[in-house]
Amino acid sequence: MSLFSRIREDVLAAKAHDPAARGAASVFFIYSGLHAVWWHRVAHALWKRGMRFLPRAISQLNRFLTGIEIHPGATLGRRLFIDHGMGVVIGETAVVGDDVLIYHGVTLGGTGHGRGKRHPTIGDRVVIGAGAKLLGDIEIGHDSAVGSNAVVVRSAGPWTTLTGIPAQGRPRRGAPLAEKPDMADFYVI
Repeated sequence: MSLFSRIREDVLAAKAHDPAARGAASVFFIYSGLHAVWWHRVAHALWKRGMRFLPRAISQLNRFLTGIEIHPGATLGRRLFIDHGMGVVIGETAVVGDDVLIYHGVTLGGTGHGRGKRHPTIGDRVVIGAGAKLLGDIEIGHDSAVGSNAVVVRSAGPWTTLTGIPAQGRPRRGAPLAEKPDMADFYVI
């Protein structure tokens, strides 16, 4: 996929997620969540080539300009939209799926000081509410929703709504009956 196709896809995703978006030009020039993702792609490409200082410098400049900190080692899917992104932090080993919507103040953080996978893996089409904290090497299944200010420390299956401190799961509204998981599938231990 070409660079321009990817940018167009991101702009259209932002317009689809944000009813306040007035046009493609304003989304392209004004939306800091998109700018943060675009700068991350540059830093991530350099990170994958074995560079360390320059990608981290780009990441810190990105944080200074947008208020969104994405470690260059994080893996982000297509059409990620960070809405009102101030205070978003995405850690080094985080993996974010396609068509994910993240609101301001969200942390995809690690636990412990060990090496290896220590940040969350987020499935496709997940919505993460403002101020939510997802901590550790956990997995959030496709089509799930994390409520505002929830603290998620355990994995959850697909079509789950997670709310509270610590977050508890329940079936997400709107899930087709054939796709609703069994209650035993809600948490993967």
